[in-house]
Amino acid sequence: MRLDTTTWLEVRDYLDRSRGIIILTGSTEQHGPIGLIGTDTICAENVAVGVGQIADCLVAPTLAYTPAPFNLAFPGTVSIPAGLFEVLAREVVDSLRSQGFCRFYFLNGHGANLEPLNSVKRALAQSSAGPGSRICIRIRSWWAFPEVSSLRDRFYGEWEGMHATPSEVAITQAVGRRVTAKAAELPPERLSQAFVRAHAGDRHGPPDVHRARFPDGRVGSHSALATPEQGRELLNAAISAAAADYLQFIGDDKHGRPSES
Repeated sequence: MRLDTTTWLEVRDYLDRSRGIIILTGSTEQHGPIGLIGTDTICAENVAVGVGQIADCLVAPTLAYTPAPFNLAFPGTVSIPAGLFEVLAREVVDSLRSQGFCRFYFLNGHGANLEPLNSVKRALAQSSAGPGSRICIRIRSWWAFPEVSSLRDRFYGEWEGMHATPSEVAITQAVGRRVTAKAAELPPERLSQAFVRAHAGDRHGPPDVHRARFPDGRVGSHSALATPEQGRELLNAAISAAAADYLQFIGDDKHGRPSES
């Protein structure tokens, strides 16, 4: 169920049986010659909708304006400071917490969101340490589940790369629009393992430097390898894995308060 398409009375009734909710985080940024600006958001939303159906849980609207400063030299990218995103995520949790929610499952689609989200998790863990006030937060990126990682390796190997990846492009093709471009037919620059380690979590340089290094927006990712068929398989694997993980997180208690997060 989507939070934005329910009424407050329906949310009140939902809280009688569960205190868990999925909060989506994506981005609004370039994804290479054939990747959509909203790729990260589209992927997270489609995984979450599937999880919501399986787990019968609420899914909050996506936080789609997030940190992506390295891509600002590409038209269409919108970036907000990491600190502002952290405050926004904290305020969303605090609002829902005041109404009785206590299990917050962040389903993420953008690498640069992880550091500020983990800061939110640490801060809230400290502020809710008293008896009866403890909340739990779990943060998962859809691509990081072992079942999904295995498919990404099998389909693309090292050409999965770091940004505008064929796996995420494949999911957007499966659920919506497929774009073709001559610029994407040739493989991009191959990345060294040292580069991948140094730039994990979207730790890229200033916008002009980043675009000069990766002029078409792909960072080691051969997105032209993507197909809608692969996207459906990736999406189904992510939904299945995330649903199982969410249900484990919530536990058997009807109020969503298992002993561990």
